[in-house]
Amino acid sequence: MSTVPVLMYHHINPNSGDMVTVTPEVFDAQMRFLRDAGYRTLTLDELMGAVSGEGFDGRGVAVTFDDGYLDNYVYAFPVLKKYGIKAVVFLVSSWVEGASASGADKKNLIREFTEDPPLHDRTKAYAGEGRFEKFSIDWDMAREMKESGLVEFHSHTVTHRRCDRLAPGELVEELRASKEMIEAALKERCDYLCWPRGKYNSSCVEAARALGYRGVFTTEPGVAQPGVDPLRIKRIVVKDNLRWFKTRLRVYSNSFLSVLYIKMSGKGR
Repeated sequence: MSTVPVLMYHHINPNSGDMVTVTPEVFDAQMRFLRDAGYRTLTLDELMGAVSGEGFDGRGVAVTFDDGYLDNYVYAFPVLKKYGIKAVVFLVSSWVEGASASGADKKNLIREFTEDPPLHDRTKAYAGEGRFEKFSIDWDMAREMKESGLVEFHSHTVTHRRCDRLAPGELVEELRASKEMIEAALKERCDYLCWPRGKYNSSCVEAARALGYRGVFTTEPGVAQPGVDPLRIKRIVVKDNLRWFKTRLRVYSNSFLSVLYIKMSGKGR
């Protein structure tokens, strides 16, 4: 079986050059390339099957988004529907809960957002101010995305704190409560977890295992393939560049070339 690149996105919005951001035009072109090149976008259950040695037809790729930003709904979701691309969003459950409880008028909120999408640093300031509706999707949006049959949602903890710095009880609560909140709101299993800021240690991994998470995703560069630890899945940070995307997909879909490239470059970029 060929390797499976697990692509990592955060923001999809027009703020070209902002950190962890891909513009809608480039994202559209990247998703069109996946479709036209015959890549099969995998669910996380299918990805776990591939890691455990089960085969699948064709070339596979997993598309993931961290944090659950509002721009994922406004800009990315229409593109996913346009090309029939399956994707995963790792939610910070307290942000979604706060956005849902804000009482903001959704039509006006989205209009204001598209007129002036906040930069990444502004979203962090909004989080600190508790103005979650300004940058996070709400449960209604998540349900709409889920019901399309293209998007699944899993845990990015409750509050997005660094898990490697939490006391044992706090760590368990971050992982347990986020799982329960997502399952209650979306009526689907939450079996997967992504570490906030990519920070974790062996105690974090054991806590995730004990709470029943089937797979855990890191920010470490690499690809998924049979035999890798499902609780330490590596990913590829996606750049705002179509040529880069096409070249890297060809490399990362080849088991020999992907390992060689990552070893030589020292990073999955």
